Amino acid sequence: MKSTPLSLIAGVVALAAVTGFAALTVPGDEGATEAKAAARLPVERSSLLCPEPSTSDLAETTYTSFTPAGKGGQEAGAAELKAAEALPADEDAENEDADKDDKDKKDDKDEAADSKPVVSLKDLGTPSTAETSKSGAPALVGTATGAFAPGWTAQQTTMAAAGGARGLLGVSCTAPDTDFWFPGASTGKARQDYVHLTNPDDTAAVADIELYGAEGPLKSDVGEGITVPARSSVPMLISTLTSETAENVTVHVTTRSGRVGAVVSAAEDEVGSDWLAASADPASTQVLPGIPADATSVRLVAFAPGEDDADVKVQLLGKNGAFSPAGNDTLHIKSQMTASVDLKDVTRGEPGSLRLTPADGSGTPVVAALRVVRGKGAEQEVAFIPATGPVGERASVADNRAKGSVLSLTAPGETAEVKVTASGGSEGGEATVKTYTVKGGTTLEVEPEAPAGLKGGYALTVESESGGPVHAARTLTIEEGGIDMFTVQTLPDDEGMVEVPEAEQDLSVLDD
Repeated sequence: MKSTPLSLIAGVVALAAVTGFAALTVPGDEGATEAKAAARLPVERSSLLCPEPSTSDLAETTYTSFTPAGKGGQEAGAAELKAAEALPADEDAENEDADKDDKDKKDDKDEAADSKPVVSLKDLGTPSTAETSKSGAPALVGTATGAFAPGWTAQQTTMAAAGGARGLLGVSCTAPDTDFWFPGASTGKARQDYVHLTNPDDTAAVADIELYGAEGPLKSDVGEGITVPARSSVPMLISTLTSETAENVTVHVTTRSGRVGAVVSAAEDEVGSDWLAASADPASTQVLPGIPADATSVRLVAFAPGEDDADVKVQLLGKNGAFSPAGNDTLHIKSQMTASVDLKDVTRGEPGSLRLTPADGSGTPVVAALRVVRGKGAEQEVAFIPATGPVGERASVADNRAKGSVLSLTAPGETAEVKVTASGGSEGGEATVKTYTVKGGTTLEVEPEAPAGLKGGYALTVESESGGPVHAARTLTIEEGGIDMFTVQTLPDDEGMVEVPEAEQDLSVLDD
């Protein structure tokens, strides 16, 4: 049925009330007022997904949830991480055996226990934590609403003290999406890499996994049409997706329907293990911040997803300025082929960050990541640093300890000033705030000032104050068995604020 002019006007009035920007007039009204400029408002809902942490009986996992204070203004909300559990294929089937009262009551009781949040955030500006040592602990699906949504972040940190996958594995829980790039994975004999796909929604998602080696796409008959059931997680061993062995592989995850959270777990024999997070979206310039000063091996892995080859200039942004690694000042990346270069101990005792820029002016988009090793021999440990976007307005990283947290700040362009807030502790302590100046073209490494009277863990929040963009990463180091286990998490903009577009009213459709 065709809508009446009255119903259309009512709809426009409702839109104006929601946005608060549009001015309502009728066609030909000379007194019409222009719509107000766009405004930045806090998001009202956020989603995060944490992968299955470990299958080892010797692993201990800490979950940390945090929302910074100061950007709210909304009504009270909540932030909860719950175990991912597949929904019944037919919910009505659960009630088929109504005569089995005892069994149903037990199932209801178990279901109620499983539906309890693993982590529930209590206050803004103070992290909440939970721990588990269960092998096969589930993936987590989380939602934050109201005042807890803007800037909500969660960290999953696992210590595997022994075994083939020993190491400190840390990952910032990811937002669901439809497209992910992972340069730096491997199907090599010494590696056991899994792609973890987690579906937060109530309907199944269908994903495709493409693999690219040094010679181009790797043949795969089983990487297409992977079903990820509703509210569940599926780990896929990358080496089973292809019969080809490749030391350096770029993994591309896309969805045909639905959305997923995606992250790669990488375990390397006699070296260690960690999570490989997705690279920033393809771009002609990429920044990879936070290479530890004592790195003994740094490998750059890059990929050009378009139809054109890319030539990139490779620069290390160190403590005092930028320079190109000897013999590796440029890298040629063939289209649809994974390129890699061993930069060895490129930092030479000083912290640094890598910057990739077009060497030929073509501006071909690329994705990139670093494989970083600290230590030698039996005391080696590995971590991964993906290319990441700037801190922007604000970014946070959870799960910092009284000792072992180092913050790396890189200003690839102009000199910048940032404010760093160490939150109150999860079990007590007062927040501390400090401002840092990062000179253009350099990397500044700082040990954050821990909260006064700290008890438990704390979160770090970085906010841009002035100057050019800043890229940041946090390295967490924990000594275990005489080995400095470590993991690195980048700090891209938390996207806690969204721009509400300018609304202009057009009622010409009422003339029809």
